[in-house]
Amino acid sequence: MFETFRNAWKIDDLRKRLLFTLLILVLFRLGSAIPVPNITADALDSMFEVGSMLNYLNMMSGGNLSNCTIFALGVQPYINATIIVQLLTVAIPYLENLAKEGEQGRRKLNRINNYVGAGIALVLSIGYYFVIRRMGALKYTDGFSGIFSAIVIVLCFTAGAQLVTWMGNQIDQKGIGNGISLLIFAGIVSRWSDVLASVQSMLTLAASGQSQYYIYLPVIVILALVAVVFVVILTNAERRIPVQYAKRVVGRKMYGGQNSYIPIKVNMSGVMPIIFASTLCGIPSLIGGFLPLEEGSFWYVFFHTFNYTSWVYIVVYLLLIIAFNYFYVAIQYNPVDIANQLRKNNGTIPGIRPGKPTSDFIVKTLNKITLIGALFLAIVAVLPIVLGNVTGVSIQLGGTSLLIVVGVALDTGRSLEGYMTSRHHKGFLE
Repeated sequence: MFETFRNAWKIDDLRKRLLFTLLILVLFRLGSAIPVPNITADALDSMFEVGSMLNYLNMMSGGNLSNCTIFALGVQPYINATIIVQLLTVAIPYLENLAKEGEQGRRKLNRINNYVGAGIALVLSIGYYFVIRRMGALKYTDGFSGIFSAIVIVLCFTAGAQLVTWMGNQIDQKGIGNGISLLIFAGIVSRWSDVLASVQSMLTLAASGQSQYYIYLPVIVILALVAVVFVVILTNAERRIPVQYAKRVVGRKMYGGQNSYIPIKVNMSGVMPIIFASTLCGIPSLIGGFLPLEEGSFWYVFFHTFNYTSWVYIVVYLLLIIAFNYFYVAIQYNPVDIANQLRKNNGTIPGIRPGKPTSDFIVKTLNKITLIGALFLAIVAVLPIVLGNVTGVSIQLGGTSLLIVVGVALDTGRSLEGYMTSRHHKGFLE
């Protein structure tokens, strides 16, 4: 491994890309330490309870949201914009045509994503300002000072989100790996102190006489390692549908006749279903936290039913993950289009007739694979909550964080592998 890194460092282009990526990540972490003026962040601690929607947004920003730094919104506006534009691509012909235009079309879509992301960042900044104001965390609220303070805070949040997006795009162009994912990765890794705090809390409970925590701690460590291996295997797993192309003669040359396959990944939707599900499940508890509810009333019971540790929350969370996984795969994968492309290129799946039987076979295979992927995501997401209920200690490194960390690490490893292979060096992981 050390020899491989040494070989990678000897490649001038790769060394520059690695240094540039490291520089951007360092600048991102430095910006994460710059607070927005006129805000008392300590007054917001009660907002970021484990399992709430704001807690997940805080996790995606690397803790910047709770600290009210200039990068508080992180890459969330850009991610939301990307999802919205991707959904609109199915409904708006202009966007659909851009998606089919190759590199030039992708550049235009990326520009649209940036504009939409800026609008979302502005709306979120204004909304977050009013939340901060309601929590009494502002130094100035009245008169000209209050208006000027509001403008400064909103502009800082919006500009910070745009700067983070620009940093991610720069890594895409001049660095290694996916820039947006690497910034999320850096934010999550920077919060490993929370994991250490959970371990210290369990050791403290064990030392106070609750000896069962001496058993819980190694069990959780083993399960965490098993979960990492599980995530790595299923992230790389795919179902390969064999395809055979018929031979055809063009002039004096013969084309086709080769065998290929259609890869269908088990986890095609990545971490998005977990993010959607956790956001929806966190909305009731978030609303309940801002309303003056009388204890024992119907609305008090209703809003607190969706507490992070309740079994109702876990069941609804699991069902939403499965539903969103099917939805996300449905908008990404078009079996009819694949069947038509195979027919145009004289390709067939062995034993399946071209046309509708091919699309039906792909749909059936896709449904089975999607179910496996959905159950995989549900297990990874729900397991930390169940362990927290059993042990009584909050498991800070949740399923979303684990999937992002492992996925980004694998993706970056593949990028380095590609650079090494193209220059006739041994593989990065060999």
